[in-house]
Amino acid sequence: MPHIVTRLCRDCKHTACVTVCPVDCFYVVKTPTAELPDQLYISPEECIDCRACIPECPWEAIYEDVDLPEIFKDDVALNQRSDSDRVLFQPAEEIPNENPTEDEVAANKRKWGFEGEG
Repeated sequence: MPHIVTRLCRDCKHTACVTVCPVDCFYVVKTPTAELPDQLYISPEECIDCRACIPECPWEAIYEDVDLPEIFKDDVALNQRSDSDRVLFQPAEEIPNENPTEDEVAANKRKWGFEGEG
């Protein structure tokens, strides 16, 4: 699998990554649930590994699969569901919103138990 949107995107959904994606491989769940939360998802079948999305995500929520921190390994299966359960998803659209502050990004990482970079 090429790139993964991690749980750091949950309820944040900044869509700068959607805007720069040359193949429109970002999806959202039509009806979010505990099992399929409100966040962006990358289709592993459609992603072409261009890396354009990684620097655009102000929440630092997107990783190449080889760089994925261990704490986010469960998020791989979530992204795969955007392909295996496509009927539950729809293409993501750009939603204008402001970038988070550094403190907000750090607080979001702590919320999910990630003390990595940033």
